[in-house]
Amino acid sequence: MSSENERIDSHKLGGARDRKGRGGGPPMARAVEKPKDFKGSLMRLLNYIKPYVPIILVVFCMAALGTIFNILGPKIMGMATTKLFEGSMAILHNEPGAHIDFPYIIHILLILLGLYISSSAFSYIQHYMMAGVAQGVVRKMRADIMEKLNRLPLKFFDANPYGEILSRVTNDVDNISSTLQQSMTQLITAIVTLIGVIVMMLTISPMLTLVTVITLPLSLLAIRSIASRSQKYFAMQQRVLGNLNGHVEEMYGGHNVVKAFGHEEDAIEEFRSINEELYGASWRAQFVSGIIMPIMNFISNLGYVFVCVVGGIMVAGGRITIGNVQAFIQYSRQFTQPITQTANIANIIQSTIASAERVFEILDQEEEIPDKEDATVIENAEGYVDLDHVHFSYKKDEPLIEDLTINVEPGQMVAIVGPTGAGKTTLVNLLMRFYEIDAGKIMVDHTDIRDIKRSNLRRIFGMVLQDTWLFSGTVKENIAYGKEGATDEEIIRAAKAAHAHHFIKALPKGYNTVLNEDASNISHGEKQLITIARAILADPDILILDEATSNVDTLTEISIQKAMKELMENRTSFVIAHRLSTIRNADNILVMNHGRIIEQGTHEELMAKGGFYADLYKSQFLGAFMEDSQANVI
Repeated sequence: MSSENERIDSHKLGGARDRKGRGGGPPMARAVEKPKDFKGSLMRLLNYIKPYVPIILVVFCMAALGTIFNILGPKIMGMATTKLFEGSMAILHNEPGAHIDFPYIIHILLILLGLYISSSAFSYIQHYMMAGVAQGVVRKMRADIMEKLNRLPLKFFDANPYGEILSRVTNDVDNISSTLQQSMTQLITAIVTLIGVIVMMLTISPMLTLVTVITLPLSLLAIRSIASRSQKYFAMQQRVLGNLNGHVEEMYGGHNVVKAFGHEEDAIEEFRSINEELYGASWRAQFVSGIIMPIMNFISNLGYVFVCVVGGIMVAGGRITIGNVQAFIQYSRQFTQPITQTANIANIIQSTIASAERVFEILDQEEEIPDKEDATVIENAEGYVDLDHVHFSYKKDEPLIEDLTINVEPGQMVAIVGPTGAGKTTLVNLLMRFYEIDAGKIMVDHTDIRDIKRSNLRRIFGMVLQDTWLFSGTVKENIAYGKEGATDEEIIRAAKAAHAHHFIKALPKGYNTVLNEDASNISHGEKQLITIARAILADPDILILDEATSNVDTLTEISIQKAMKELMENRTSFVIAHRLSTIRNADNILVMNHGRIIEQGTHEELMAKGGFYADLYKSQFLGAFMEDSQANVI
C-alpha cells in the first residue's frame, strides 16, 4: 500500500472546526433549525426506519398500554378514596353496622400495584427495543456516510472544512439517534395520555372538563408569545457563543504569535467585549424563557382552584363522589403536560429532520467516477508516465493547467519547480487521479489512468508529503501503514534506510512507543522521518516527493538524500522542489508557471539558457550566501 495515498490531503481537513455554539434554556424556547424540504427528508429517513417497522409497532403498543395503565390509576384510586370516605362518614354519624371496608381498599391497592408494575415493565421493554432500533438506524446511516466519504473526490474535502463534515457525521447523526430512541416513544405516550385524560375526565364530569379546558387557550397563548420573544435571544446567544469559541480557538492556537507581538491586552479586550455581549444575550434568553414555567404553573393553579371549588359544590350537592373529584384533580394536573410535551417534541422532530437533511446532503454529493468494469490492473509498473495535452481547472472559467505535455521514461527523476500557485501539487494530484482532467490524457505504462483500477493506480505511486500525517498508534504501526502484513525486520530495515532507527530506539518504548493524537510527543523532523520510512517500506513503482526533507536538520537531510537516491535508483520519481539545490542531478526539470511548462531540461541546460529557472536559482543561491555571510559576521 503506498505511503500517504489514501490520506493525501487529510491535513486540509484539519483547517477548520465547527464553531457553532449551543443555546441553553428550556427546550420550548430554543432556536430550532428548520429543514428546507421537510417531507422529502422525512421520507428518506423513514426508508432507514422501514426494516424496523414490526418492532416499532410493538414499541407503540407497549407505550400505549403502559400509558393507559397509568391513566387508569387515578380513577381506580378514586374508588378506594370514595369507599374510605363513605365508611368514615358512616362511622362519624354512628350508622348501624358502619365500618371501613378494608378488604375492598386492599383489593383496589393491589390492582393499582399490578397496574403500575405492568406500566413500568412496558416502559422498560419499549425503551429497550427502541434503543435497538435507534442504534440500528444510525449504524446503517454511519456506514453509508463512511462508504460515501471514501467515494467522494478530493474537491469535496477541499471545499468543506473538517469541522463541518465532522459535525454532520457525529452531532447530526447523534441527534437523529436521540430522537428515535426517546422522542418517538414520548410522542406516542403524550398523544395517548392526552386522549386518555380527556376521555377519563369526560366520564367523570363534563362540567369539570369544561372548566379545565377553559385554561388551555391561556396556556397556549402564554407559550406562544414568550417562545417567540425568547427565540431571537437564543439565536443571538448561539451566534455570539460561536464568535467567542472562534476567538478563544484563534488566540489559543496562535498564543505564541499573540505574545510575540505584544497583543495580549487587545486579545483580552476583544474577549471581554464578546463575553459581555454573550452575557447580555444569554441573560435575556434565560430570563424570558424562564418565565414560561411560572406562568404555566400560575394558569395550572387557576384551573386547579376552579376544579376544587366547582367539584366541592358538586360533591356537596351529591352529583359526584369525592373519589372522582380527587381523580379529576389528578387528571387536570396531567392535562397540560402532554400538550407542552407534544409541542416540544414537534420542535425536536423538526430539528432532527434538519439534521437528517444535512446528512443526506453528504450522501447526495457527486462521487468519483467509478472504475470501469474491465479496468486494468498493472502488477509491476515499468515507470512510463505520459501527459498528452492535459487541460485542468478547479473552476470552469479559471483554467489552471493548459495544454500540458510531458513524457517521462522509466527510472527518470523529474523535478517540478515554480512559484506558489504554478500548479506543481495539482499536477501530482492529477497523476494520482484525485481530480479528473478536463481534456487530454494521462498514461502510466502507455495505459490511460482512467482505464486503470483506481486502487491499483494509487498503489503504483508512493508519496512523501511536506505535511506529515501520523495516526494515533505505535511507531511500528505507523511505519507498517505503508505495507500490509509487513514484518518487524522489514519495518526496522525501512527505518534504518530513512535514518529513523536511531531516534526510534531512543524513545521510551522504542518501536512500540504510542504516538498521541497529533504525534506531539515527537518532533516535526522525526515525524517526517517516519513517513519517509513508510514510503521506503511501501516500495512503490513510482515515487512522488514533495520537499520531503524540509523539516529535518542539515546533517539528517544529507543522510536522507543518500537514502532517497538509493530508493529512487532505477525508479521513476517526481520531486516537487522548493530548494533548487536538492534537484541539480534531476534527469529533467520542469519549470511551471500559471499551469504551463515554460522551461524544461537538465540543471546545466536551464542555467545556460539564463531564463526563469536561472534567475530563480541565482536568487536562492544569493539568499543562502547572504544568510551565511550574516551568520559569520554575528
